[in-house]
Amino acid sequence: MNDLDNYQRLQRARNLRLKQTRFVSEKIIPRVILVIMCLFFLMPYYWMIITSLKGTLELRAIPPTIFPREFHFEHYAEAVQFIPFFRYTMNSMTIVIFAVIGAVFSNSLVGYGFSRIDWRGRETLFYVVIATMFIPFPVLLVALFDIFAKLKLVNTFLPLIIPAYFGSALYIFMMRQYLFTIPKEISDAGFIDGATEFEIFYKLILPLMKPVIAVVAIFTALGAWNDFLGPLIYLQNQEMYTLSIGLQFFRSQHEVEYSLLMAASTLVALPVVVIFLCFQRFFVSGITLGAVKG
Repeated sequence: MNDLDNYQRLQRARNLRLKQTRFVSEKIIPRVILVIMCLFFLMPYYWMIITSLKGTLELRAIPPTIFPREFHFEHYAEAVQFIPFFRYTMNSMTIVIFAVIGAVFSNSLVGYGFSRIDWRGRETLFYVVIATMFIPFPVLLVALFDIFAKLKLVNTFLPLIIPAYFGSALYIFMMRQYLFTIPKEISDAGFIDGATEFEIFYKLILPLMKPVIAVVAIFTALGAWNDFLGPLIYLQNQEMYTLSIGLQFFRSQHEVEYSLLMAASTLVALPVVVIFLCFQRFFVSGITLGAVKG
């Protein structure tokens, strides 16, 4: 009897150790690794912010300080005065707003056509659209510039906005996959009630696409906001510069003003962080649901 009790106690102790080991390996260690990775990812942003708040003497200190001894918030006021910061911000916002509108409208409409409407050659054409993802942008750069130059649209915002109204292979794919998760019976009910195809899309399907629309809007906004090559090529008037070009212009004029440069960089990156924090719920749900074909 004693041997049986000892065996049961040993077995319970072994099971307890296995549960503890499994808990540590499956719960604790992955979370610790993720926290460390997040800290490494956030380190450049942290360094950018504290550098923008340091004084000139503290910037030259060796070894560098991890936390500012004195906070110099006036660097932000000085940073927006060296360049027409607010004008560049309005230029960037104009491009972002119209690009987001075009991307949402065109990609949702094309994605609807590739997923909800049956027509001959649909799958073949969809594969052709997906194949355009493998064409690098530099290959199209000269041809696009030539087209916009002949249309006399260079030195305007239109070359940076118009492409969004012609769809993107990645966004069309995301829209199409998400639409597969919406029951076909919703469209059938609309047809029974006498609705047209566009009315079904606009009144029934589009309101159900909010998560994937948010994802496309976020991606488009980030791409337009951070775009450097496009404004550099098409915008020749300094008053039409975007923030990405203006920041480079700021850097060329103030090579040693690292605190002011970091302050301007923080102001440029701040809207991106705010947009993501406000729409992260839609972003995550749109990515996960859009990847599942129903």
